[in-house]
Order: sequence, then structure tokens, then C-alpha cells
Amino acid sequence: MPIEIGQVEAIFRYPVKSMGGELLEAATLGWHGLEGDRRLAFRRMDNHCDFPWLSASKLPDLLLFSPQRREGDAHGDLPTHVRTPDGEELPVFGEDLAAEVGRRYGSPVEMMQMKNGTFDDACISVIASETVREIERLAGRSFDVPSLDIRRFRPNVVVRLLRPAPFQEDEWVGGVLSFGKSDDDNAPAVAVTARDVRCAMVNLDPDTASPAPEVMKAVVREHQNTAGVYGTVTRTGQLAVGQTIFLRAATKKSD
Repeated sequence: MPIEIGQVEAIFRYPVKSMGGELLEAATLGWHGLEGDRRLAFRRMDNHCDFPWLSASKLPDLLLFSPQRREGDAHGDLPTHVRTPDGEELPVFGEDLAAEVGRRYGSPVEMMQMKNGTFDDACISVIASETVREIERLAGRSFDVPSLDIRRFRPNVVVRLLRPAPFQEDEWVGGVLSFGKSDDDNAPAVAVTARDVRCAMVNLDPDTASPAPEVMKAVVREHQNTAGVYGTVTRTGQLAVGQTIFLRAATKKSD
């Protein structure tokens, strides 16, 4: 039987890979994650590897670019413009934006649109706010920020736990999270596939792009460099802040 584990505390979407995200009250969960999530990305034109996308691990300044939608110009969930760190709004597919990002990166880039998105490991990431607070405690307060911003972890869904305990997400791996009513077979659902292995992105302040290596060091030292979980969609539907979250745990195999 599914058990109640908490509520949806926040929903984030990232229209352009590694750029600033959007805080949403509700979002459509499709087969390839949240509709409009990471559907755009800059391709490094001089790079021919299997993962040519430009990310903030290569250019931290990407976090300071903010996707925008102008009324009358919007097409679905895609942004129409991007606000640069200097405050200028440029068309998302325009040459000026590509030139500005390429100038900062030091090599030419090209904006690409992917129908099913471009993800590092999985199309949905989930983390509990209690886990982020524990990482803040483990990292100490040696870096000059008032609190550890949850946006460092680039989650899609933030969970407010019914039973507060950091890193509780580890217990969900192999199970299924559903959003809404426990007896609703049509509720959107995500199969939890793996713990989220972290990279240097968690070190970067989302408002300044300045690094704080203490954050990743704490995650590596105390929790095998993982925080939160990845998932794959098993039922589509609407997610909303305040929804109850249920866990159907993985079935244990008998000896």
C-alpha cells in the first residue's frame, strides 16, 4: 500500500539548460519530464563528443541568464527571449544571444531545441528541503551566504517531508512516487530510479555564480556525493504545489 511521505513544496522548470529556472505553482508532467523543461540548450560548435551541450560547469555565468516569455510571442512552454546578466533582453534563437554566450565562453555556440529535452541522467529530479538544510549544516557557515539556496541543486520537485529526516530520498529508490490522492490510479507518478550524483553545479550561487566548494565537499564527505533522487515518468498529469505525495515502496525479493 502507498504511504504518505509529504507534500510538494516547490516546482522548478529550466527552459534553457543551465540557465536560471522558473518557480511554478503548477506544471504538466509529460513522458519526458515537465513540459518545457530543458528543451533548449547551447551546443558547443567546436565540440563533437556525445554530450556537446554547454553547461554552467563550463560557464558559470550561464546561471545569470534568465529565460523570459513575452505576451503575444509565446509558443507553448518555450521562452521567447533571454535576459542577459547586463539586463538586455535578446531573442532566444537570435544571433546576438549566441554571440554573447559565445563571447563569455570563448568559443562559438548555437541554440538548439530538443523535442524531448536534454538531461544529464534522467528527466525528473526530486529533493527534500530537509536534505538541503542538512547539507547546509554539514557545509558549515564558512561561506558568506545567509542560507543554502535550494536552487543550487536544480530540482524539479521539492518535497516537504511528513517525517523530517535528511537524505530520506535514498529509501525511495526502486519505488514509485504519486502526486494527489492515494486511491487515484490516474494520479501523475514517477518511478524513482537512482540517487542523484552531484557535480560542481551545487557549489555555484544561483544569483552570482560565485563558487562555494564547501557545499560539494560536504556532500562527498557525508553522503557519497549524492543528494536527492532521479526518476522516470510512469503516469502523466498535473503537478501542483501543496499536492500530497505518496510512496509505493519497492517490493522486496524473497530469498
